[in-house]
Amino acid sequence: QVQLVESGGGLVQAGGSLRLSCAASGNIFSINGQGWYRQAPGKQRELVALLASSSTNYADSVKGRFTISRDNAKKTLYLQMNSLKPEDTAVYYCNARLLISSGRFVDSWGQGTQVTVSS
Repeated sequence: QVQLVESGGGLVQAGGSLRLSCAASGNIFSINGQGWYRQAPGKQRELVALLASSSTNYADSVKGRFTISRDNAKKTLYLQMNSLKPEDTAVYYCNARLLISSGRFVDSWGQGTQVTVSS
């Protein structure tokens, strides 16, 4: 069985920083197609950042403030969030495409971690 476990959320003041982590566990051969999404109350889930093998992509609203990265040895995805704004308040989810057997991938989601930014 494979799963993604998120951590690092919390309450911070505007202008502060947080680092989110997403650790993959289980019998995983490799990980690709990783990204972070968020969902605010009353709104649809939106893409925050994507990490591919040779590129990164960010939503315009977070570009220059957030950085996505990974540690392949630890099978962990990170989202460094700086200069946080109240509008960043949301539940953040990690997503990854996991190779769990030869030629078999699963699209997995974490349980979500709450980020709240106060004025």
